[in-house]
Amino acid sequence: MNDAVLRELVPAVIGVLVRRGADFASAEDAVQEALIRALETWPEDPPRDPKGWLVTAAWRKYLDTVRADASRRGREVAVDAAPVAGEVPAIDDTLHLYFLCAHPTLPPASAVALTLRAVGGLTTRQIAAAYLVPETTMAQRISRAKRKLAGLALDRPGDVATVLRVLYLVFNEGYGGDVDLAAEAIRLTRQLVALADDPEVAGLLALMLLHHARRASRTGPGGGLIPLAEQDRSRWDTALIAEGVAVLQAALARDRLGEYQAQAAIAALHADARCAAETDWVQIVEWYDELLRLTDSPVVRLNRAVAVGEADGPQAGLAALAAVDPGLPRHTAVAAYLHERAGDLVAAAELYAAAAHAATSVPERDHLVREAARVRQQLRS
Repeated sequence: MNDAVLRELVPAVIGVLVRRGADFASAEDAVQEALIRALETWPEDPPRDPKGWLVTAAWRKYLDTVRADASRRGREVAVDAAPVAGEVPAIDDTLHLYFLCAHPTLPPASAVALTLRAVGGLTTRQIAAAYLVPETTMAQRISRAKRKLAGLALDRPGDVATVLRVLYLVFNEGYGGDVDLAAEAIRLTRQLVALADDPEVAGLLALMLLHHARRASRTGPGGGLIPLAEQDRSRWDTALIAEGVAVLQAALARDRLGEYQAQAAIAALHADARCAAETDWVQIVEWYDELLRLTDSPVVRLNRAVAVGEADGPQAGLAALAAVDPGLPRHTAVAAYLHERAGDLVAAAELYAAAAHAATSVPERDHLVREAARVRQQLRS
């Protein structure tokens, strides 16, 4: 449907809203918002009843506006009626809320999921993606956690390990996902370092700092992903890298290795290399072996396969990849990369295309589409 036909429906839709009780100006504004939404979504998913769709979308927008105005007026009345406040201490209780949501009566996985949803600001979809489970499964897990806490006094804080897991996932979502939460996760982890005498807390802070130092180089001007090997290392934040390395060294010196310290050690080795060719992949594989011993995580096995491919050659990497669940996110993309390194461009092009189809974010999909096109161009030349 072209724009002209779409706009022919405007007077009729405005009339419907006015008959339902909206004033003309508000109805007109609501319909304009609905038109913008239609122009964004209809090319991919045209409705069977365009007028009905516009009426529904515009009426919802009108109701949202009415509710927002009512809420604003209520807040203004409350402020006018409130007594003048005296001085209060500037206390940030966000970290305290993290501990309270990580309630000791909850299993760690449920406590983390609930905290991410209630305090961390992540959606159920984002949390499910982090845990590699369907969204419906995660929604049920969060609902069960809420029911279990119903009626309980939230006066028994959870343990540090659960809160660390929450902060780690919040940072990862902020670093690579839809919501920018990375700086907030770093801020809270700094607070936790000051409160907890635990080298793993310091290890997590070091990991965050080392990853955050590379953030400016991870995307191009149009938002496209730039792989680590192709990043402009002059854009890395050397002050953050130096701080992260110092924090990590102090944590490792306490000889109580944990998964966050091991991950930070890998990040530090990447940061230490002046260019991709100088990366110490042998040491990185050794740290992945330590990380596997600590976690036995399928994601770690996947990342280790890449490191083995760099340290010992693509065939060795493919052999390591064979032991990883092929249903794991990014498995197909890793297979494509290793097949390309091994010289099998036909398989690499097919795998890049398949990985693009399965990608969960637009930047990742676009990057993999470009990789598939690049390899296909090599095949034609």
